[in-house]
Amino acid sequence: MGALIPEVLRTERQFARLFVGQSLSTLGDRVSFVALPFAVLSIGGSAVDVGLVTAAGLLPLLVFTLVGGVWADRIPRRRIMLASDLLRCAVQAAVAVLLLTGTARVGLLALLMALFGVADAFFLPASTGLLPLLVPADRLREANALSGFVQSTGLVVGPALAGLLIAAVGPGGALAMDAASFAVSAAVLARLGAVDGAVAAGGVDGAGGGAERGERPGFLAELRIGWQQVRSRTWVWSSMLAMAVYHVVVLPSVFVLGPVLAQREWGGANAWTVVVIAFGLGSIVGDVCSYRWKPVRPMAVAAVAMAVASCQAAIIGSGAPVWVIAALEAVTGVGVSLLFVLWETSLQVHIPERVLSRVSSYDHLIAVALMPLGLVLAGPLSESLGVRPTLFGMTALAVPVAFVLLALPAVRHLPASRPPEPEPEPAAGLGPEPEPAPGVRTAAGTVAGAAGRREPVPEAEAAL
Repeated sequence: MGALIPEVLRTERQFARLFVGQSLSTLGDRVSFVALPFAVLSIGGSAVDVGLVTAAGLLPLLVFTLVGGVWADRIPRRRIMLASDLLRCAVQAAVAVLLLTGTARVGLLALLMALFGVADAFFLPASTGLLPLLVPADRLREANALSGFVQSTGLVVGPALAGLLIAAVGPGGALAMDAASFAVSAAVLARLGAVDGAVAAGGVDGAGGGAERGERPGFLAELRIGWQQVRSRTWVWSSMLAMAVYHVVVLPSVFVLGPVLAQREWGGANAWTVVVIAFGLGSIVGDVCSYRWKPVRPMAVAAVAMAVASCQAAIIGSGAPVWVIAALEAVTGVGVSLLFVLWETSLQVHIPERVLSRVSSYDHLIAVALMPLGLVLAGPLSESLGVRPTLFGMTALAVPVAFVLLALPAVRHLPASRPPEPEPEPAAGLGPEPEPAPGVRTAAGTVAGAAGRREPVPEAEAAL
């Protein structure tokens, strides 16, 4: 039986607990992914209203993501994630009540989704920064692949469950299930032990020893440190820009125009559910590949995967039978899983842990928080140009960007792991620095033991 359980779940018990909680939360999110657009349509909303409500949940990322990144590098990340889960539970419960009682209005749904987005803005950077504290560096790819596997499996199980719930009790019942999943996730987070080594030690322990004196840079100074980590690495900032194009240009085809086209031409939620499930099956294949395969140049593979993923919009608008669209969306699902697993792992491996949440916050700000622009424009563009021309244009813009990313040497040649650096010479009059005990993570995020070395600190950390 133990052989059926991935080793990282058997050996890293804290990660296993987090994995269980996030798995249940992901299932609820996937139900919500299908239910929310149809909730808006069920109260008389239009394609523009679907875009507005979805965008309302993403706009707070523009304001609060960087704040969330700084906070997650200052205070225990687990606490931030717990508070975020509790707020999202309350929001989804309120949405469910409004829908089930027939009192929902587009404006109210948009307001509640904005509160949901505030919680997301704090949760996302904290979640990215927490994983390296739970899992050794050489298992981060496996852990990210397992997390992606759960999300992909949720794409298969979640829409099917959403379809049953929508048919039985309407979109409100489906969103009530999402609220319950956040409650369970919060309960699991509350039971995690102390895991925030670097954060608990003061967040940023610069060369000047400020952390030892209980000092820390101001908010803007910490933001500048995070930004320096981004702009000093060509592969990071260029990938973030390419991700922004994918999120702004391609994903509105999934969040807005896909459900609208399904409602008008495919027969409604059931047909769209088939496409989403097929995409999820492809994503599962991609996650299995990510777990088994360790590419020597992960970001080169990620760039090719981005080009494949960017074909989603054209496939949805192709006019092919639903089963053909579903099969092709499964192929793009493989690309999406490879893209995000390799990207997240590369950040966690190459970015120092004590600034990882801040770098992650820039990732979410640049790539994800700009998506409301695409969501808001998708409806009006589709009404003036037509749904299908808009979908074809999305893919025509995004695919070349992915190949430009692949052409950059810093992206193509990025290795799977950070190369070791020579140990610094001890200062005059001082003995050698004591090595940490095997398997212990130090306050600076250093890991010793199985890796047999200390994680190096790149030049961009001079400001730290």
